[in-house]
Amino acid sequence: MRNSTKLKNILQLYVITLDMDNEEIIHLTLTNKRTGTTETFTHETYARVLEQAFAYMKKGLKSDMN
Repeated sequence: MRNSTKLKNILQLYVITLDMDNEEIIHLTLTNKRTGTTETFTHETYARVLEQAFAYMKKGLKSDMN
């Protein structure tokens, strides 16, 4: 799946905040639109943090179904 498609799916449920520190590590924070809970993912590449966030979103959807 393309990163743009993952991003579109994530944005339906979460607000995303992107940041980069001095060591060029990307920080992607998800804030759930319904509950306000947050989760942060860090890595050197955008693709990897987006992949982690997408996996987190899928895990949350799966647990909501049970």
